[in-house]
Amino acid sequence: MHELVRRHPRYGYRMIAAKLRQEGWHVNVKRIYRLWRQEGFKVPKKTRKKRRLGHSGNSCVRRKAEHKDHVWTWDFIHDRTTAGRPLKWLGITDEYTRECLALEVDRSITADKVLDVLLNLFMTRGVPKHIRSDNGPEFIAAAIGDYLERTGVEALYIEPGSPWENGYAESFFSRLRDELLNCEEFTDLAEARWFARRRKQEHNEERPHSSLGYQTPSEFAAGCAAASAPATPPLQPRHSRIPGQETLPITQTVLS
Repeated sequence: MHELVRRHPRYGYRMIAAKLRQEGWHVNVKRIYRLWRQEGFKVPKKTRKKRRLGHSGNSCVRRKAEHKDHVWTWDFIHDRTTAGRPLKWLGITDEYTRECLALEVDRSITADKVLDVLLNLFMTRGVPKHIRSDNGPEFIAAAIGDYLERTGVEALYIEPGSPWENGYAESFFSRLRDELLNCEEFTDLAEARWFARRRKQEHNEERPHSSLGYQTPSEFAAGCAAASAPATPPLQPRHSRIPGQETLPITQTVLS
């Protein structure tokens, strides 16, 4: 328990119990709680801001994900290196399975970069029904809106100034901030990218998720039956065809 608490200082006793069971210990939560109190472990409580009541039609309460790849969500979070240079993190998650599909970090992430990440996900995982986001300039850019429309993906934009309507993204980034960004200092961009890859793997394959019955997102996703849905429209290249030139295949378009 001491080793796990040092490694995951923001985990409570239930999460520690789940991690112990992952490692093969046959222990129940009550015993872990007694040992937790005995050793004086404690997770400081976070103060929370008051939220106004009400949800728009595109909120995660009224438009809930019903199966794997039904609703994805994406958002940004900002941090800095030890030298004070900016780091911008882009995260894309599946709201139903809680999987982290992409976690990218760079000095700056434009709409074109967001679109490249999204297209690579479409090729490797498939096309979701909906993508939920706030009204940030990267997400409402014409290039992204046009491409989502051509691929049959409905964009669910939440009400401005209502981050709780994108609750799954807020939850993901809250834990990213609490368990990584507030605990590690990044000397440069390369180091931040290494931690991003490690965090994605840990989130999907090692971190138990309380809302999934303390399964990891990968374990939960593996048990999800494939949703019956009509065939996905063929992917379109990012750019319109130029007269006199052949349209590049999507793989070449993304990588160019």
